[in-house]
Amino acid sequence: MAIQSTRIRALKDAPEGREARYVLYWMQSAQRAEFNPALEYAIEEANHRGLPVLVGFGLAEAYPEASARHYAFMLQGLADVAESLAGRGVGFVIRKGQPDKVALELSQHAALVVCDAGYLRLQRQWRRDLAEAMDRPLIRVEGDVVAPILQVSNKHEYAARTIRPRIHRLWEDYLTPLRRREVRHRMTDAVASDIDLSDGLKALAGLDIDHSLAPVRRFRGGEVEARRRLQAFIDDGLARYGEERGKPERAAVSYLSPYLHYGQISPVEIALAVREAVGPDSETKRVYLEELIVRRELAINHAWWAPADYDSYDGLPEWARLTLEAHEADPRPHLYSESQLEAGETHDPYWNAAQREMVATGYMHNRLRMYWGKKILQWSANPRAAFDTILRLNNRYLLDGRDANSYTNVGWIFGLHDRPWPTQPVFGTVRSMGPNTFKSFDAEAYVNQVDRLVAAERA
Repeated sequence: MAIQSTRIRALKDAPEGREARYVLYWMQSAQRAEFNPALEYAIEEANHRGLPVLVGFGLAEAYPEASARHYAFMLQGLADVAESLAGRGVGFVIRKGQPDKVALELSQHAALVVCDAGYLRLQRQWRRDLAEAMDRPLIRVEGDVVAPILQVSNKHEYAARTIRPRIHRLWEDYLTPLRRREVRHRMTDAVASDIDLSDGLKALAGLDIDHSLAPVRRFRGGEVEARRRLQAFIDDGLARYGEERGKPERAAVSYLSPYLHYGQISPVEIALAVREAVGPDSETKRVYLEELIVRRELAINHAWWAPADYDSYDGLPEWARLTLEAHEADPRPHLYSESQLEAGETHDPYWNAAQREMVATGYMHNRLRMYWGKKILQWSANPRAAFDTILRLNNRYLLDGRDANSYTNVGWIFGLHDRPWPTQPVFGTVRSMGPNTFKSFDAEAYVNQVDRLVAAERA
């Protein structure tokens, strides 16, 4: 299949580089070698020009709030990328440095530069800075959503119900396989990297990053592992997803959010696999695709149209801030310091278990994320302090933190993409969550599961 033209956007129109040695694909958000429209587009363009393709990756050692936990997962994925590209005859280079600066340096020998799409503030700034500094054409190919975001909507959408029909009108046009292009000209020139991905632990140790939070054992990064998890979900979890997705102890979810965050698997690839799965009924598939496509791309819409404050308390809907602030003086049933919350030292054993799972393994089930955040709001002195605490813990510990979907989940706790509910103490008309949350699943079995997961990390 051809790459849809609506995925392709010129960020800079300039003459092509003379005496070029390659077409450069600056890989940043789509960290995979398969089902990657930006890579396949770069191969097409290189084939037309009789050139090889070089994939360049700039690794920023000072990425905000990232630690060894996050970098280890990313390096594991990039090792998969390097191996797969070598098998196709595509060059790969990884260098330390601000990503746009690394791309600028590599562009000096490129006919043109292809990049993927980033939706967060810093990612968008990198692309703007490269376009301004570079004297080559820069083409962006959007491959980490099902439907290109500007095709879906030209405004900040209020809720899932407002964006859903827009996505549904388009998604059949974009839920299509991506043909693997033949590489007609292999990359033979040596372009030096300054990170050796063959020894992940050594590469990690050589980075000037926060090493206080170690890598986890529960999740290994990379597209090979992402596809293994997808297949395991198709084989077992998907059929149970409709009835058991809200039961964290039942493991009926895909566990693919970290891989989507790093672009190690395509949402289109996941959606096609789910639609083609034999066994699960159509309603179960619909429910999963709602989460994968509608909810995730609603979050990306939020990040795109609220670039200044998608990660800020001030970016919450006005009605939510007004009602929360009107109830600031309400008595709190409990007040905990941020250090107590971080250590999982509250009166609530189920909340503590969710916190321990996140700290130890970098993951928390989505149903528990909602409860976890609502309780921090209830147990904090004021809503702004609660927002800051939730965001910091979310970004520090979760492998899929610092993501449009993750930022939107935090905002939802405070009323984003929701509606007013009957008034409650502390929450006002923002939705609350209480003990009834634990009537829908076996909370004791979940606590026991967390105990096992934490023990495995410490073994």
